[in-house]
Amino acid sequence: MNIYVGNLPFSVEEEDLRQLFEAFGAVQSSRVIQDRETGRSRGFGFVEMDDAEGRMAVEALDGSELQGRRLKVNESQPREDRRGGGGGGRRRF
Repeated sequence: MNIYVGNLPFSVEEEDLRQLFEAFGAVQSSRVIQDRETGRSRGFGFVEMDDAEGRMAVEALDGSELQGRRLKVNESQPREDRRGGGGGGRRRF
């Protein structure tokens, strides 16, 4: 299960995220997303865990507080295509 963790304090690092979730089971990976230009945290990340343990972690940690910030934790959804799609142009019949 891939888990989205939002509203992270900017000081949180990948190891901090791993430790937070390890209370619920084995963490396969943890990643804090960083700005490409500045290298600074963007305030969200992802954690991978087994499904059952991941669901327990999501339920327990969503809305919990970390360093004064209320976390948003849920199962990660596939990223939407930001290109807009649609092809534009005129329809011909």
